[in-house]
Amino acid sequence: MNPPPITIRRATPHDAADFARIMGHPEVQPGLMQQPYASEDRWRAMLTDGLQPGKPDLQLVAVQTTADGVARVVGTAGLHQAGPAVRRRHVMSVGLAVAAEAQGQGVGRALMEALCHFADHWGQVLRIELHVYTDNARAIALYRSLGFVQEGVHRGYALRDGQYVDSMSMARLHPSPPRIAAWETA
Repeated sequence: MNPPPITIRRATPHDAADFARIMGHPEVQPGLMQQPYASEDRWRAMLTDGLQPGKPDLQLVAVQTTADGVARVVGTAGLHQAGPAVRRRHVMSVGLAVAAEAQGQGVGRALMEALCHFADHWGQVLRIELHVYTDNARAIALYRSLGFVQEGVHRGYALRDGQYVDSMSMARLHPSPPRIAAWETA
């Protein structure tokens, strides 16, 4: 049986409960670099803040609609400003989470493709970077298939369930950075 089709849209503060549900799931949370016990109120505040004018972040959700017409958020992904430094405005970082019941159905790929398309065609982003746990083979394979390359391994990068674990830094450069046509002089 084929999984329900995936629709990608911009997240709104109304999605806060879905963010908390997905990121707080015991099968999802250990793969994330988020704090456990995700709070709906925290996500509502972050999603509200991200929609303010001038904010460069893009937060998306993946929605699947079942055969009986029920729409459900099954994944989240965001492009986030790498930091306040003027000289790094061309860099954004990625966060991705897919609901446990939707993993392996193309949700992560659909979200990542949408983020990369935005970065390449609208966001003035030259570099997208991320960290992924070195034991997350499925995510690493997805990122590699989209042009991300390993840049290094960070030993003991994060505390996960009482153990320090390694992460891999990966990045993707714009495959065809925009250029301006040569000026004609009369």
